[in-house]
Amino acid sequence: MALITVEQPTAAQLAALGVADWPTWTKEVSRFPWHYSSREIAYILEGAVTVTPQGGAPVSFGAGDLVTFEPGLDCVWEVTQPLRKHYQFD
Repeated sequence: MALITVEQPTAAQLAALGVADWPTWTKEVSRFPWHYSSREIAYILEGAVTVTPQGGAPVSFGAGDLVTFEPGLDCVWEVTQPLRKHYQFD
């Protein structure tokens, strides 16, 4: 199973998930380590990011992408354009 999955959702899929009601998070251009103790689903509103899992290949995504991060993921985030996203933790 992939630790990071990136999809291009339809408006109907976003509505079914209730994405518009999720909290919003913003981050300036930066680089930082992160550990996921629970599953996160994020919908990218603006910006661009490359996330590199420990021992894995980088995964890049940006505006319009729905991204799922699985629990146990250790990674490094590199925000290359200022980021704004909706997010939900399970």
